[in-house]
Parts: sequence; structure tokens; C-alpha cells
Amino acid sequence: MNLPQSAVSSFFKEQSGLANMAIRSWFTFAFLFSLLVLHADAKAKAKAFDPYKVLGVEKNATQREIQKAFHKLSLVYHPDKNKSKGAQAKFAEINNAYDFLSDEEKRKNYDRKRDKEGATRFDAGHPGYGPGPGPGGYAYSTSSGPGQSEFTSRPGGSQHMGGQGSSWTGFNIGDIFSKFFGGFSGSSWSQSHSESSPKSIRAISSNVFEKEISDQGMTWLLLSHTPSSQQGKQNYESIMEEVASLLQGAIRVGSINCETEYSLCKDLGMLPGRAPRLFVYSYKVNEKGSLKEYKGDLVTENAETFCQYHLPRFSERISLNHFDLSSSHVERYPVVMLLSTRKDTPVIWRVLSGLYHKRFTFYDAEVHDVSEPDVKKLGVGALPAVIGWLSNGEKHILKSGISVKDLKSAIEDLSSMLHSFEKKNKKVASPKQKDSAERQLPLLTASNSDALCGDKTPVCIIGAFRKTRSRERLESLLFKVSQKSLSRRKNVTSGSKDSVSYSLLDARKQASFLSAFDKSGYKSSSKILVAFKPRKGKFAAFKGHMNVEKVERFISSVLSGDVEFSRTRQKPVLK
Repeated sequence: MNLPQSAVSSFFKEQSGLANMAIRSWFTFAFLFSLLVLHADAKAKAKAFDPYKVLGVEKNATQREIQKAFHKLSLVYHPDKNKSKGAQAKFAEINNAYDFLSDEEKRKNYDRKRDKEGATRFDAGHPGYGPGPGPGGYAYSTSSGPGQSEFTSRPGGSQHMGGQGSSWTGFNIGDIFSKFFGGFSGSSWSQSHSESSPKSIRAISSNVFEKEISDQGMTWLLLSHTPSSQQGKQNYESIMEEVASLLQGAIRVGSINCETEYSLCKDLGMLPGRAPRLFVYSYKVNEKGSLKEYKGDLVTENAETFCQYHLPRFSERISLNHFDLSSSHVERYPVVMLLSTRKDTPVIWRVLSGLYHKRFTFYDAEVHDVSEPDVKKLGVGALPAVIGWLSNGEKHILKSGISVKDLKSAIEDLSSMLHSFEKKNKKVASPKQKDSAERQLPLLTASNSDALCGDKTPVCIIGAFRKTRSRERLESLLFKVSQKSLSRRKNVTSGSKDSVSYSLLDARKQASFLSAFDKSGYKSSSKILVAFKPRKGKFAAFKGHMNVEKVERFISSVLSGDVEFSRTRQKPVLK
């Protein structure tokens, strides 16, 4: 039978249309089925969700314990560290659990409802954030805007869609389209916490480093990185923020992009490799800051301990029963002393000694009770206490029975106290005392030896004394000679620094230092001048009667090369 061509064509079009409809129906069914499966799976997981179990902490865990648990798990499951299929989902769960438990209000709501109705009644409104829909339950909402979350109580447990692509079930519709049809991509954790550093971590330029960091007395935690060394950068920044929070007021944090600040990173020796590098700018060793790299595990507690260890140590630890300000030292600055029951110098006092080390002389001593004779003699009524001496020798109890709310406020309060005491000292200091202070030379110690007599100084002129009167005589002579042009000759190599430095040495406390030059340690001399060349390990000594002319002639001969130098017996070491 011959059918018209138009009828045949119509027949095949109809069949094709039915086939297309069937295919579309199948895809629609598959898509809806997938939604139902994912929805059911999310609900099943949500019902079992317990943020405490996710982080592996007890219900009464402190915020510090929660932080430590989160960072420990993050190191294992972070997508930058773990490329397995389930790592990203596990990390999201960990991240959400921490975000929930770190918010005390959300945590209280969860605990209250959980205790009242039982853990099985609490569905996760959003994985890790809190109780979800249910009779009288709470649900997580992102309706406040990006980055802001809140809990809203909704009787009847009505579901709520909020935020950007997130529903109470906790999955992203974009991820589903990507899985089945391609062309769409859900944002991952590492993408959403993208390129820039957190606001609390300051971007450091060479200008900022020179003006605000270099040798300013404050300890900094610094991260060096480049665009090609981003692996794990977020982990570093997270640890830095935690440490800065725990040591708030004691340290500051900064980040240096070594691509845009290449010269700074190169000069400081902190160029990164494939991963960022973490440093502490420390004053622990000497008066000039130096960088110490942190190479330990990325754990908050370890990094915090490292930072504490490298806080300044400009306060001299003393025994109170052997301390006599009037006879043992002629101080250049007003003196402050902390009395506490601590076996080591407290963190707060170490921080202050760094910030004010060029304005005060710091001491601290361990005492056990105000009833001790030496404490009673000072007139202290409660511990901890800070005592101050003005440059005229006048003693003041600056603060006693000190109570500390937190590190930051304590440093601010004591800084204000020191500032006021410094103002008082300026008022009472006579013109003669001010002139004397200007003429005083630094006392050479382990903390300032690198700056005064390190390898960068060609010649150190050291006046060693054994008695207070000998010190005063030496100081007066050396100061006068140091003002003369020949004795201040500039360093030819740098054109900026003096080729000779002047300092004093307490021979009673630094006997081993002098023994490096002479076996006897010059014990028969009450005062002696030593010209020392640190880089070459050579020295020349001047003993006997001293006056301005003789001292000037000796130093001039040292600088012109007319004095015979001898090798040191060993490397001089300061205590």
C-alpha cells in the first residue's frame, strides 16, 4: 500500500516527538530522584550530627580545647593537604562544627534543647551549625547576608531557604547541576576563603617594616609568601590569628608578599619556596631585632610557645637580698622593678621591657610574701608590685596588688603607669643630672654585645672597672675622647657607622670575658682599657695611670695601626 509522503513524514515526526518526550521524562525523573536521594541522605546525616562528636571533644570542653581539636583535624582533612574524595566533605563538616561551637550563644541554644528533648530530636539545620527543623526547633538561616548567620525559632519546624544556594539540608544546587550536566561549579572552602589575608593580618611593605617594626621593641609574627607559594597559606593565617588572639597586646602579626616586596624578603633572608614561611621578629638575644623561623607543626599551642620564648628579655633577673641600686649601678634611665611570685620573668614584664628598653632600666625578682624582710624594707603591701626609682634616687611604689584581666589590658595599664613615671622623672631631674645622663656610656652585656661589639664593629673600646669610682672616672675620660674627631672616625666601608664603639664593662660580673684576653683577667687593675677587634679576634690593652691625653693617644694609635695587637686566648663571652 502506497501512503502519501506527507503521511509518512507526519508519522515519523510523531514517533520522534514521543521518543524525545520519553527521554526528557526519564532525565526529569532521574534528576528528581537524585534530589530525593540527596535530601534523604542529608537528613539522615543531619539527624546523627553532633558537633562535639565531629571535633572529638567533651560537652564541657573549653574554647581552647575546641580550637586545638579543630586545628588538629584541619591538618589532616584540609583539601590542600588531603586530596582524597571524602576529605573535602569531612573538612566542611569539621569547619561547620567549629563555627557552631565557637559561638557561645549557638552552643548554649543547642545544649539547652539537647538536654531538654534528647540528642536524636535535633536535626542539623545546616551541617555543623545547629538544631534544625522540628517541633519548636531552631534552624540556621543565612538571610542576614553573606558571612552573617543567625538562629531563628520557628514553631512547627518550617523549612527555610537562605543564603546563596544553601538550604537547610546543607547541599548546594549548583553542585548537583555540575555533577549531572556540567558547566556549573559549587564553591569550595578554599575558594571562598580566597586570595587576601584576614583583616587582622597586616600587609607589610618595606616602608612599614622600617618605620614600625625594625628595632621598635615590639615582637611580630610575620608570614612570607608569593602567589606561587599559596599551599597551606590559609592554615598559616589561621594559626597566626589564633596566636595573636591568645597573645593580644604582646605580639602583632603581618604578611609580606615577596613578589611585590622582593628586596625586603631577600635582605631579611625570608624568601619562601613552594610554601609560605613563618618568622618571629625577636628581641630575645640583643637590642636589635632578629628573625627566627618557626619550623614546628602548624598547631596553635606550639606556635604560641615559640612566640612566648622569643619575647624580649631586657629585664635583668635579680636576687632581692643582693640588690643595692645605689652602689652597684649608676643608672642611665629611671629604674623600675617587678616583684612577683613567678619563677621566671612574666610575659607582661618582658613585653614592656621591649617597648621601653631605651627609656627605663628593668629589673624583676622572685619573692614569696610581703612579710619577707627585703620586701618589707621596700614598703610593699601586696604582690605583684612595681617599684620605681627616679634618676635622683627617689623611690616610689608605682603599683601593688596588681590584678590582671587579660594580657592586652594589663600591658596598656602598665604602659600608662610607665609613661606617667617617665614624665615625673623629667620634672625632677636637675640640669646636672640630665647632662650626666647624656654623657653616660652603655654597659656592655650579653643583651647588647652584638650591637656594641659585634662583627660589624671594626674596633670596640671597652673600659673595664671594678669599683664605682673607677667607673665614673673611666666614663668621663672615654666620653671626652669619644667626642674628638679622630676618635669618631667613620667606617670607610659603609660610610655611615663609626669605626669605633665605646662601652663600659663591670669586671666583677664579667671576669670570664676579660680572661679571654689575659689569663689573670687583669685582676690587679681597678680599671683597664681594651681595644678589641671582634672580626679578627685580636686586642690591645692599656693599663696604668689614665688621663684624657693618654687615653686619646692610645685610641689614636689603635685606629692608625701603630699599636701591636695580640690574639685572644679564646672567644670572649658575656653573661
